[in-house]
Amino acid sequence: MNKSRRDFLSLCLKGGMSAAALTSLQLQALSGSVEQRNFSDYKALVCVYLYGGNDSMNMLVPLTGDHRTWYEASRQNLAVQDPLSLTTASQFEGGVGLHPAMSSLQPYFDQQALAFVGGVGTLITPTSLAQYQARSVPLPQHLFSHNDQQATWMHGQEKQTLNTGWGARLLERLDQGTVFGSNITVDGANPWQTGMNTSAFALSKSGISKINALSGYEPRVEHVRRVMQTLFNQTSHPLASAYGSRLNGSIEHTLYMNALLEEAPVLATEFGESSLSAQLAAVAKTISIQSQLGAKRQIFFVSMGGFDTHDEQESAHPALLGALTQSLVEFQSALAELELTEQVSTFTMSDFGRTLTSNGDGTDHGWAGNQLILGGAVNGGDVHGAMMPQQLDGSNDVGGGRLIPAFSNEQYFAPLARWFGLADSEMTELFPNLSNFDAQALSLFKA
Repeated sequence: MNKSRRDFLSLCLKGGMSAAALTSLQLQALSGSVEQRNFSDYKALVCVYLYGGNDSMNMLVPLTGDHRTWYEASRQNLAVQDPLSLTTASQFEGGVGLHPAMSSLQPYFDQQALAFVGGVGTLITPTSLAQYQARSVPLPQHLFSHNDQQATWMHGQEKQTLNTGWGARLLERLDQGTVFGSNITVDGANPWQTGMNTSAFALSKSGISKINALSGYEPRVEHVRRVMQTLFNQTSHPLASAYGSRLNGSIEHTLYMNALLEEAPVLATEFGESSLSAQLAAVAKTISIQSQLGAKRQIFFVSMGGFDTHDEQESAHPALLGALTQSLVEFQSALAELELTEQVSTFTMSDFGRTLTSNGDGTDHGWAGNQLILGGAVNGGDVHGAMMPQQLDGSNDVGGGRLIPAFSNEQYFAPLARWFGLADSEMTELFPNLSNFDAQALSLFKA
């Protein structure tokens, strides 16, 4: 190891952290011994984070029989009327209906390019209602808390001494974390993309980031750059030197990215005016130049807020799902133009599901929920996981219609990482609790 890595480990040990507290992935990252991967193909994961806790049980609803009766009794005024019937590869009692606000996604489902993951949430080990009530199994910390559950979804594990995101750890495990352009956010810094040796490169919604000091009158720009370069070269303090190197690298990367984006092909797909549409337009534009960047694996982060629907849910939630759907359809159209639908998989995460019970005007923080995954490589046309009975006081209701997940979020993440290129033998490095579950339970991608 070089001196800086030795110093860091020494600092950890002096601070009371044992080497055993570091995962082998973190130790390998510090020692620079992560296995080199040379990919001949291109793949990208696009995370769409739905902040606030999407009432995703209302994305997929039962159509008939007892399941429909339970659903209407629990959801009351929030029960979805006239859902669109989905023909699923798996059979579910009561059938599966799609929220009508998401009708534009149904063709992708029918074409087997869209799948849902049902009954998923944060878990440490499989948990029954009796075990939850007796606290006889370890449970996720701070259930129903926005910040804590957001962190757990993005970290891919409970909080650790050194917190890193599973997206960043995935890149680092595949030795792609130091490749410029492999880790890109259009929604600012976030835990999912923060690793030991990698952090996200931030783009604006326009796709081009401006450096105010390096814009305007050309002679002034050159003067500013010369002054900055002189300052960087004269420093002898290691922290100042590291800062200068990082800042200079960021400037060079930004200028390089801007130059590529300015030459990016103009897409015929028209994106809407919503924030998510703008973010996904920037992602599509960046993907169009991936061959020039040379990044064989890319992760992108975009987000949409407003899903904390304690009130006005009857009107707000359909509007949110409609906006989400429009943005996803636009993005998929752009990928089709680029002939990259097979290489890009888009998936959702959210804080948690919501209560089945209506508080009169909305819902409160829940637990299990449903997610979606979209792309040409997806094993679509099905609901993977479970269509959980939306029955109050049922066998998995911990109170108020907060349902215990049937599948852990780590089971959801594992096939995404596997498709991206990670070997099964490495999965528990990213997702420590996965060994408590069936890691092969969710077949989210075509063979």
